[in-house]
Amino acid sequence: MWTVVYIATSSAAAERLSVVLRQEGLMVSVRAIDSAADGKGSFEILVPNGEAEEAHEVLTEHLGHLG
Repeated sequence: MWTVVYIATSSAAAERLSVVLRQEGLMVSVRAIDSAADGKGSFEILVPNGEAEEAHEVLTEHLGHLG
């Protein structure tokens, strides 16, 4: 089973975050849940259940450095 760990607001943001997670050795899937032709919308970032906690830690650290 896969778990949603983040919902990005554009395909570009989802791709950037999925790259960060993959660089940490995590399996990642991105699923559009509400998207437009221009790449805007909502995109779920999913990881296997067993990797969800680590993914949250990676995302928290990464997103903290953006601000």
